[in-house]
Amino acid sequence: MAEALLSARGSPGATAEIWLTCGLRAAGPPLLFGLRLWASVCLALYVAFWLELDNAFWAANTAAIVCQPHLGASLRKGWYRMIGTVIGAVGIVVMTAFFPQDRALFLVSLALWGAGCALVATLLRNFAAYAAALAGYTAAIIASDQLGATGGLNGQAFMLAVDRASEICIGIVCAGIVLAGTDLGGARRRLAMLFARLSAEIARRFTGTLVIAGANFEDIQTIRRELLRRVIALDPIMDEALGESSQLRYHSSVLQNAIDGLFAAIASWRIAAVFLARSPEARARREADAVLAEVPEPLHAGPEQDEATRWMADPTRLLQACDAAARRLAALQASAPSLRLLADQTGEAIAGISQALNGLALLIADPARPVARDRGTRRLRIPDWLPPLVNAGRAFVVIGAVAIFWIVTEWPNGAVAMTFAAIIVTLFAPRADQAYTTAIGFMIGSLLTVAICATLKFAILPNVETFATFALIIGFVLVPVGTFLALQWRPAIFTGIVTPFIPVLAPANPMIYDTQQFYNAALAILAGVGAGAFSFRLLPPLSPAFRARRLLALTLRDLRRLATGRIPDTLTDWQGRMYGRFAVLPDQAQPLQRSQLMAAFSVGAAIIQLRHTCRRLDLSGGLDAALEAVGRGNCAMATAEIAALDTALVSSPGAAALRARGLLLALSQALTQHSSYFEAGAPG
Repeated sequence: MAEALLSARGSPGATAEIWLTCGLRAAGPPLLFGLRLWASVCLALYVAFWLELDNAFWAANTAAIVCQPHLGASLRKGWYRMIGTVIGAVGIVVMTAFFPQDRALFLVSLALWGAGCALVATLLRNFAAYAAALAGYTAAIIASDQLGATGGLNGQAFMLAVDRASEICIGIVCAGIVLAGTDLGGARRRLAMLFARLSAEIARRFTGTLVIAGANFEDIQTIRRELLRRVIALDPIMDEALGESSQLRYHSSVLQNAIDGLFAAIASWRIAAVFLARSPEARARREADAVLAEVPEPLHAGPEQDEATRWMADPTRLLQACDAAARRLAALQASAPSLRLLADQTGEAIAGISQALNGLALLIADPARPVARDRGTRRLRIPDWLPPLVNAGRAFVVIGAVAIFWIVTEWPNGAVAMTFAAIIVTLFAPRADQAYTTAIGFMIGSLLTVAICATLKFAILPNVETFATFALIIGFVLVPVGTFLALQWRPAIFTGIVTPFIPVLAPANPMIYDTQQFYNAALAILAGVGAGAFSFRLLPPLSPAFRARRLLALTLRDLRRLATGRIPDTLTDWQGRMYGRFAVLPDQAQPLQRSQLMAAFSVGAAIIQLRHTCRRLDLSGGLDAALEAVGRGNCAMATAEIAALDTALVSSPGAAALRARGLLLALSQALTQHSSYFEAGAPG
């Protein structure tokens, strides 16, 4: 674009034409998504009318919600929406069977169900969290259809559940057909490019740290934190890629291992950087050169412009070079524990990059490297139970309060208000400190939707006789709204327009033009959305600063339990536990807090590795004394015990003893650097 503008300088007409062309090119994909959104809604509504379903608008509403700017996201969201719908439908049928005549217990069980779904939605991530939230408010939607003006059950829960599930599945299928027929999907390529860029940059920055031998430590630390944020951001894009390809879903553990490998590479980079920064300059330069000689040439610092393309061109060759380098570094003859530590951490960093390259080879379908499925079981990573419990409590209070208000006032549309309150409080709660802002944006969008739908329903649609004309009219709303959604401009507001648009408009065959019914339903929707938004002020999410402090405190507690043997964690378990905490660490966390969390991760990994090594060397007693001091939060005593153990290891020949001394060196440096953190809350 810049070259075209420069070449057209002096010609206003040519410049305007170039600007127009570039603008249309940039607006093309968002506009295409707006057209897809419109086509999905119209197709779902047409099929539902053809099947003569009672509430055809639920199919169209589902198509609007499922439709996403990227194919993988749409398919993944549709799949999880189907799962959440089925779970919610089964849940409401069971609740109705247990409390067929007891209104109070039924509504309490509904509030508890919403609370449980809000809790699970906070524990899970991405579209799995969406499915959990959907299970919560699907039950509320079906309940609103079978409850009378004051909450009495009509006994039609099963048929209503079947009808709603059928309508929702029709919407999912219609949106999937439109998107699959008009979008080839690009999440796989986009994820591959991100993996290549991150892997190449981490490798380049790491080797750059070896080249400068620990200088500019503060600058390197800032770069490392930013790379850590970018690695965390890979998770939702990986979920989109899984939606596009059954092969990737089958090998999903390979992609998760690739992300974990980047975490491990950054952690090893931190240990090496701290060690070099704290070592005498001459020794740091000598040992860094010895290690740097074993690092393969493609990993050395080079031009940034083409490194991602170069890594994507032949990941298998790079992977083989990294694997060979990791083996060489593990076998490197070291005469000092410092060199052994640096070689081992470099080898672990390269091994982490190898895991990322394995994922990259899978993404670009490299035929030279068949990928075996990792059949290892993965545990759900729960960094902190308190935020999910807070969200669950809020959901219970809000759903229960709206239900009580509805029963006391005998409001005919109270069930609709309860449904939308449940939607807001379960769907937006996982967004933590952004929940209130998002809910307010959604409420603004809902207000605009009511105004738009009132105009359409009472000024334009009464003169419409054919479905084609009706579809054309709603297209004037859905196409621009979808375009702005794809551009990610005020997404909360435009999501608030799309989500309630079809339920508020309530298209039917034939259409019903009842002004009182329309405004009562619109008021109920706005009241429910407002109650959900207000709940985030009344019962606010935990602040980012508080969450960061809790994560550090929980990590320190786990580390002390690990040191004293109260939790028998393997290295894989510890890494998984810490990766989960890195993923939820707030962006507002202080740089020192990020360093402390990374230091705790390194200390825990060193403890686990030292236990295995010292057990083989019959030196567990000396290690236990040092770890007991770590468990009590006494860094001075722990450092002294580590020094004594290091002295004992001097007389032990072999690479294992030298490797253990290197780990002791890393452990001692971490305890010294962050002694205030490791001693926090220690008993006097």
